[in-house]
Amino acid sequence: MQKKPLSILLGAAVALMPILASAAVSLPKTVSVDNGGVETICGSNEPEWREAQTVEGVSIQESLRCSPDNPAQIAAEVKGTNNISMETLMNTYYAADAIIKKNDIDGDGDPDFIIIKLEVAELNGHSPDFDGLVPTFDIAPAIQPGMWVFAPKSRGMATNSFVGTDANPLLRAPSPVIRVEQGDRVWIQLENSHYFPHTIHLHGVDHPWVDSAGEGNDGVPQSSDKFVLPGSSKTYEIRPRQPGSFVYHCHVQTHVHLAMGLVGMFVVEENRPNNWVQTFNVGAGQVRHPSKAILEEYDSEYDLHYHAMDKGLHDIIQKYNDPRLIAKKMNREYNMNDSTEDYHTLNGRSFPYTLRESIIVAEPDQNIKLRMFNSTGEQLAMHTHGHKATITHYDGVEHNPNAQIMRDIYDLAPAQRNDLKISTVDDGLHSYGQGVWIFHDHREKGILTDGMNPGGNVSALVYKKYLNEVGLPKTIGESIAPLFTKKFHGRKLPVWQDIDAWNSLGEIDGKGYKAPQAAQPMAVEEGPKPMDFYDNALANKDNSISNFVWGLILGIVLYVLFLNREKIMAMIASARGEK
Repeated sequence: MQKKPLSILLGAAVALMPILASAAVSLPKTVSVDNGGVETICGSNEPEWREAQTVEGVSIQESLRCSPDNPAQIAAEVKGTNNISMETLMNTYYAADAIIKKNDIDGDGDPDFIIIKLEVAELNGHSPDFDGLVPTFDIAPAIQPGMWVFAPKSRGMATNSFVGTDANPLLRAPSPVIRVEQGDRVWIQLENSHYFPHTIHLHGVDHPWVDSAGEGNDGVPQSSDKFVLPGSSKTYEIRPRQPGSFVYHCHVQTHVHLAMGLVGMFVVEENRPNNWVQTFNVGAGQVRHPSKAILEEYDSEYDLHYHAMDKGLHDIIQKYNDPRLIAKKMNREYNMNDSTEDYHTLNGRSFPYTLRESIIVAEPDQNIKLRMFNSTGEQLAMHTHGHKATITHYDGVEHNPNAQIMRDIYDLAPAQRNDLKISTVDDGLHSYGQGVWIFHDHREKGILTDGMNPGGNVSALVYKKYLNEVGLPKTIGESIAPLFTKKFHGRKLPVWQDIDAWNSLGEIDGKGYKAPQAAQPMAVEEGPKPMDFYDNALANKDNSISNFVWGLILGIVLYVLFLNREKIMAMIASARGEK
């Protein structure tokens, strides 16, 4: 009777032995994952482009960012492609008739008749010639959604070179900002080089419903216009009387074509003498030749275009190369009500690429003009860290100066434009002082790239003293280098694996180890089973059998030793010469 409790304890030890053996034998190690190589964080190889300079008589502000615009391109955008030298023109991708400026109608020293030619380009589309996309435009490392954009008329190839697939600088997202002056006579000629019909609707822009020939001029096929068919063209006539920030977009199957990227900002600047405005601002945000009216009050100006994309929609042009199939998938099968916004961009890029192009560079005691435009399908809540900006205009209309609101979060509904004034006066109200100050959408999904964080439309307002030699922000936090890898955005790189020397948050060693399988739902609710503890404790089914066998053998050996303990002790004593 005295041996019974002891036998029970021994039996329990034998039962637990497989668990103990499993824990000792199969606990996986933490290993570091090769990041696959960090790409060149700043790929600009034209450092002289960053300097303030004058080209063709055009004064161009410095741009200390990593990827500045080509000064020759800016000169063509300001003077017009018909008013610059052939040498300057050949240093751009512009066609000779892309921007025509002539006729100083009001005699104030600047041209008033502006002819702008636009094409429709496809980015990251399917190629029938090879297993890849062309021309390519990365919004983040290895992230290439299919897109359609309006683009200035270009010459030469769609790609940068004969050996690569990168799109030339004029073929990029988003559709470029168009700038004209109040009172200009403007012709926008759409040359439809695409395989679908398109139009241009001038959203908020002062324009006649019909043109001088009595034909439709509003870009809406259902009421006032005809489709611009592939291979044909259409000229839209404008004479804007009101300055402000407006929009242009395609009005064919609007929910699809706009979402694909056929939308851009249209800015009308206030009339001033000798006011040569920068007709295009292609992608990167900073206006390096601000208008006369802007320079009266501001030190610099930035265009900030926020866009979001549904992966399911944008992948269609990567799966099919037949326009009939693409049309069927987009216009008959795609349901916007079921869509998701997977890619969130600022000026066509997602973080960390936004740090190359779309940072705002500031110095103390400056005024900075921001034009924000939301072309997503949801409301944005933009937040500027360290600064409270004043909302001066809504949808191109100046707000009463006595009622202008200062905030640090600015709501933008779909299609809404807000003009903001940021003061860098360090008074604890307008600015908290110098540094690297993030600005981003305060919706959590707005700072994701296909579900990965950090990403999305995050960028930064960076004071000049906090820029490094290549135009990237100096940080005192964790390295951003892992974010410039394909593995991170491909969900193959542990987010925090390098946070300590032990890679404690790295990857689990995959040798012979599998994560526990999720429990299968039961048809009838049942209480816990005794084996649930064992199943959760064991690493996987394959190793659990082996560990159980070894644990059982060990337990039996120990039990046999216990039963023969007196004989074993006698043998030990005999070996020592004891009686």
